Amino acid sequence: MSGRSKNTEWYADGLRFSCTQCGNCCTGPPGFVWFTDDEAAALADRFDMTVREFRKMYARKIDGGWSLGEVETEHGFDCIFLDRSTGAGRCSVYEDRPTQCRTWPFWPENLRTERTWELVKRQTPCPGMGAGTLVPIEQIRIIRDQQTGEP
Repeated sequence: MSGRSKNTEWYADGLRFSCTQCGNCCTGPPGFVWFTDDEAAALADRFDMTVREFRKMYARKIDGGWSLGEVETEHGFDCIFLDRSTGAGRCSVYEDRPTQCRTWPFWPENLRTERTWELVKRQTPCPGMGAGTLVPIEQIRIIRDQQTGEP
């Protein structure tokens, strides 16, 4: 039995993660990339359009919230901003990407158990999970707690 208390997260020693910019977290089965009004405004500014125009062109309203659109490709359902023109998947709005994207893979649902973490790592697949820089638990908690979740 571990010396950890019952209230300590299983990842108390930190987790290794370094984004490889493969784009795998931006594609797959149909899903949702939720964004806030402030994030919509930043993205709209990026394209020199109004928030209304941005939502009409790049998003869909679901259950009272807004999610980025998707494009069906041979890879699955790509985020509308996933650019594959160079071969590798790159986010075309990286600097203004929503919090949901910024906080990957440290989402509460991915951190439930070590088994869940490993399953997400394999299913995505995310080559950056379990590799690279050791992210300390304090930083994981800050990132995890930024998630606003669904509408």
